Amino acid sequence: MPASEEASLRALESLMTEFFHSCTTNDRKREIEELLNSFAGQPGSWRHCLYFLSNSRNEYVMMYSLTVFENLVNKMWVGVASEDKAELRSCLPKLLLSQHALLPFFIRNKLCKVIVDIGRQDWPMFYHDFFSNTLQLVQSPSLAPLGLVLLKMTSEELVCPREDLSVVRKEELKKLLLDQIPTVLNLLTGILETVWDKHSVTATTPPPSPTSRESGELLSTSVIPTSVLAGDSTPMVLEAESGALCLLALECLAHLFSWIPLSSSITPALLASIFHFARFGCGGHGRTGQMVGHAERAKLGVMAMNCINELMCKNCVPVDFEEFLLRMFQQTFYLLQRLTNTHSHTNTHTIKSRLQELDESYVEKFTDFLRLFVSVHLRRIESNAQFPLVEFLALLFKYTFNQPSHEGYLACLDICSIFLDYLTTKIRSRLADSDSVVNRYKDALVLLLREVLNRIQFRLNQSQLEELDDETLDDDKQTEWQRYLRQSLEVVARVMELLPSQTFSDLFPVLQEDLDIYLGLQQFIVRSGASRRLNITAEADCRKLHCALRDLSSLLQAVGRLAEFFTGDVFTTRFNDALAIVQRLVEVSCYGSQICLYDVEMAVPSVLKPDLIDVHAQSLAALQAYSHWLAQFCGEVQRQQDQTQFMDLITSSMAATTPLINAKVPEKLLLSACHLLVSMATTVRPVFLVSLPAVQNIFNLITENHNHRLPPEAHVLVCRALSNMLLLPWPSLPEAEQQWPNRSANHARLLSSLTHQYRLLPRPPNHHHNTVIQQTLCVLRDLVDSISGEATKSRQICYHSLQESVQVTLALFPLFIQQPDVTDEMLSFFLTLFQALRVQMGVAFTEQIIQTFLSMFTRDQLAVSILQEGSSGSKVVQKFLKILQVVVQEPGQTFKPLLPSILSLCLDQVYPIVAERSCPDVKAEMFELLFQILHQNWRFFFKSSVLSSVQRSGAEELMENQAQFIAAMQVSTAHSAQFSTTFLAFIAIFVSEFTSCFCVFHPSQDLPSFSQGVYRIVNDLRFYRLCNGSLPPGTLKL
Repeated sequence: MPASEEASLRALESLMTEFFHSCTTNDRKREIEELLNSFAGQPGSWRHCLYFLSNSRNEYVMMYSLTVFENLVNKMWVGVASEDKAELRSCLPKLLLSQHALLPFFIRNKLCKVIVDIGRQDWPMFYHDFFSNTLQLVQSPSLAPLGLVLLKMTSEELVCPREDLSVVRKEELKKLLLDQIPTVLNLLTGILETVWDKHSVTATTPPPSPTSRESGELLSTSVIPTSVLAGDSTPMVLEAESGALCLLALECLAHLFSWIPLSSSITPALLASIFHFARFGCGGHGRTGQMVGHAERAKLGVMAMNCINELMCKNCVPVDFEEFLLRMFQQTFYLLQRLTNTHSHTNTHTIKSRLQELDESYVEKFTDFLRLFVSVHLRRIESNAQFPLVEFLALLFKYTFNQPSHEGYLACLDICSIFLDYLTTKIRSRLADSDSVVNRYKDALVLLLREVLNRIQFRLNQSQLEELDDETLDDDKQTEWQRYLRQSLEVVARVMELLPSQTFSDLFPVLQEDLDIYLGLQQFIVRSGASRRLNITAEADCRKLHCALRDLSSLLQAVGRLAEFFTGDVFTTRFNDALAIVQRLVEVSCYGSQICLYDVEMAVPSVLKPDLIDVHAQSLAALQAYSHWLAQFCGEVQRQQDQTQFMDLITSSMAATTPLINAKVPEKLLLSACHLLVSMATTVRPVFLVSLPAVQNIFNLITENHNHRLPPEAHVLVCRALSNMLLLPWPSLPEAEQQWPNRSANHARLLSSLTHQYRLLPRPPNHHHNTVIQQTLCVLRDLVDSISGEATKSRQICYHSLQESVQVTLALFPLFIQQPDVTDEMLSFFLTLFQALRVQMGVAFTEQIIQTFLSMFTRDQLAVSILQEGSSGSKVVQKFLKILQVVVQEPGQTFKPLLPSILSLCLDQVYPIVAERSCPDVKAEMFELLFQILHQNWRFFFKSSVLSSVQRSGAEELMENQAQFIAAMQVSTAHSAQFSTTFLAFIAIFVSEFTSCFCVFHPSQDLPSFSQGVYRIVNDLRFYRLCNGSLPPGTLKL
């Protein structure tokens, strides 16, 4: 036998070497693979593999042998004889103990995995000493690393097993491991403490109490000297063997903490030990040679932070864990002090350069920890008298503003935002003492505000900010620079809510400084004939101007973001500040529109021209942000009968806006002007707006000058603004003073001009007219949609002006039924009409529209459209069904005569087409239509009321339109039956029969419980199929 096994071993080594040789063909590899698989499938092959594993140093052979064992344990264990299992449980651990030092680490780990897999199957019933053996190895000085590898694998494989175990067994294993956790944590604590005590160069002094200056000592700790803060208490000499042992222990703890609950087993001693090693990431280069170097020390720090973060992410914290959290804060405070300590070990490093030297993963983990601490646990202990939040914030902000990377800075800024949200919520819930709360944190908040404002300014950070990409859009349609700026401005806005006066006084002077540069550019413009040139050419001056313009653009966005804090209840108290801002914005906007800097020749136009355009656009956008303040101002001045100041603001704003509404203006600037015009017309609504000469010029541009048509988006916005000026009621004025007759006549003239080409289209039009149709309907749809929620009078005037265009559209519709792109635009227009103006349209015309649609959407036409799933044709049918949904939901008897035709369309034409096809979008709209018919129009089928039906004492009620009702119900029932049966019947019949033999299924009707039950079924089904597949032939199967 030995000779035979020796020969088999040599043959296997030869085969494995041949298989992995570069010259071996794929056909030969397949042959070898078939031979190996055939051998592995033979009964008793594991005995040969045990010999191979014990007597070969060929890595391929050892890995193959272990794969055979792994397959045996995980897939065939149920069918293995009891005595063979006992032999494997005995031989493999002995093999591991005798050869672990000689085996490559991946072979050793694979062998450990096989042993743990056996434990997962047999512990504790048949493998009672599995876990106790592992713990003994952990306690052995020479074998502790091996024990820790086994311990971590045990946590991984027994707590999160695959589907090769039943649910009951999984739950049993987790409970068994939980019972062992106190012992395990105690052993791991001992390992970490022993290494730390052995290798510490100086006597370890406890971390300082962050409250020592105010509230005495925290948890009986003492203040440590500055020299210790510099890092002297961290072991600078750590043997490589001890470092590797601690790394394994921390890896075990990290996985254990991922699933065990917080309990008294997580002792202060363990927590202190973990934080000891977390300091390894805080800097200080260890000696090389046989000692742990910088990279290895960083790994220890990263793994320790992993452990801490696993604890911190647990939101379910027992009440008695306040002391635990306080200890966590104590250690956090100390680590923050180390990371941000200016008295570094070199005395020449800045905080930023020190953070840059640290392992990137460590900084990320520490930032994650701070986020978890602030977002999850701050609310639990902030009220504790020993919790020095102000000092903590100072360190957090120092850590934030010294981040070496933009991503790190934004991650920390997000933590600051979380804290500001928490503080704002707290103040809102404690209005009585809100001032005292704010004053407590005022200094920290002012520091945060000023630093954030500094970090977005190019004149202070040009080299760093130029690194940010301002071209590529992310998934949120913003560039890297825009995301950076937006996140920064959100912090400014949150501080503004807490400290409005301070924020305004800090922001406005910085804004003014850049404004002075921008407003002073006019003196550098030199005329040469018809051209103008900006006479700033020196490189340093151009760079300074570039930075000032970028900063001005950012600060204008900041000013716009703060607009909401000047309206509502604080309008009066903050009026002067807001007025100063708006006047300045109007001045800047007028200046930009007057000198047209975008049209001036300049040095480095590729840089400065986009800067100038952006500043001009942002000044208009910031002014638009104050439209709600202007609307409130408008209401106030009308009551006070003194509109001079308000009129000056609006007149100047329009003087700045209207010259930019021109096709020759850069599109970014044009759109900003259009949006401002819309806000003035829609939100502010001054009575005199439409009579301003600047606004009259826009009316003339749109209605008369068709040769200089604006880009489509701008054209739609301007038309909306002009229409709303005439349609929307003026605020704070009685109905008699609204001048509706005059405004109605002007609106009719406006719409007549806008639709002139459209209404005069030849019949039939040719395909060259499609653009006119689509552009006109796009404008009209936008006009209707913008007044859909307004008063009846506005909608009446709008429909009166639109009436002829609506009739033209209805006449054109049959001519374009074969052109889905045009039909889609027409139906979109009609859908908006029905949603907003169906009452104004009247019953007769509405019925005419619906009848026209019904006659055009024949079964053949519907089939052509629907079968092009996802195409314009399919969208046309969806829009048509949406229109019908609006019609059938109208209360009263107005549109009830249309119900038979609508039901016929659904049941006789649409449903037969979609019944046998997927068509999910069309089906969804069709069933929504059926539902609305049955829900909103039940008296179409049952004439009597519910009360009279109940009082009828059992007499049968006559149903009207019975055939259509039954057909609708049959369609709905058939659709439901395609994907489900009654829920309770499903449980009672299928599940009970299917699961009765092997698991318990609780017939819960709530989705989470039902999903859990299904998971148990599927898991156990896989498990029993695996078991049946491993049983010998003729065995009774499960």
